[in-house]
Amino acid sequence: MFEGARILITGGAGFIGSYLAERLLPDNDIITIFDNFSRDALRGSEAVGHPRLRVIEGDILDAEAVARAVEGHDVVFHCAAIAGIDTVGRSPVTTLKVNMLGSVNVLDAAIAQTQMRRIVCFSTSEVYGRQANRVTEDVDARVGPPGEPRWTYAAGKLAEEHLASAYHIEHGLPTVILRPFNVYGPRQVGEGAIRSFVLKALSGEPIEIRGDGNAVRAWTYVDDMVDGACRAVAASGAIGDHFNLGNPNEPITVTDLASKVVFLASSSSEIVFKRANGVDVAERVPNIDKARAILGFSPSVDLDEGISLTIKALGGRQ
Repeated sequence: MFEGARILITGGAGFIGSYLAERLLPDNDIITIFDNFSRDALRGSEAVGHPRLRVIEGDILDAEAVARAVEGHDVVFHCAAIAGIDTVGRSPVTTLKVNMLGSVNVLDAAIAQTQMRRIVCFSTSEVYGRQANRVTEDVDARVGPPGEPRWTYAAGKLAEEHLASAYHIEHGLPTVILRPFNVYGPRQVGEGAIRSFVLKALSGEPIEIRGDGNAVRAWTYVDDMVDGACRAVAASGAIGDHFNLGNPNEPITVTDLASKVVFLASSSSEIVFKRANGVDVAERVPNIDKARAILGFSPSVDLDEGISLTIKALGGRQ
């Protein structure tokens, strides 16, 4: 898709970042990962030990360290963030600092790099708020009210979007903004629902659903997400724009998702419902027409296949 680049991945030890490194290493000059390793999905990946992989342990809030890391690179994937509803709820201040100030550090550092080809910033579908059914990118952002910790993540990411757009307008930086929709797959770390459901199913433990289980999601397998991110670098018309990346083909309720995992894992796990412990999003399904048209993006892994691959990776037998 593109080759010969010197690529920096902030948050490169994370879930999506580690898959990006695997995908990009064969055809590019160097892949540098910058991460504090608070979550480590890089361990066990095929990227580890590759002669063109360079790893820098550092903090995205350290502007000098970020500037040193960015120097000499011509493509940046800015994945570093605080994410996960539970983690965000425990650390809303850190969430805002990392997602906003960390992005400022990356964008400021990029200004000095005259060879910069592309800066891909990872935002979130959370910026669409509680109701997001087949949403297009021109729908107004609907971040929830201050005081509800969940929305600090969306607020910080929306600020990152404004920053990326502003740096493009004022400084000419070649930024692209991506809004991922519920990414899952092997090596996921943190609080993903499919990962949690699969682990419970494989051990025969009850699968807990918070709330009534009627919330609808569209799930994106990690390989498709990585493909879309790479296309955001290769597509000449992507600069200065933002794109939904997801798989709108199989929206599913949380209850039906849990049932599907139980079936595919040949599990005896019971599905139990617990009281909701915070606000939830009723629907989250993307419209990806713009990504199809400009990036040539089209997800190829259906939900059954993606869940089965995840089950296999986590120790299940098909």
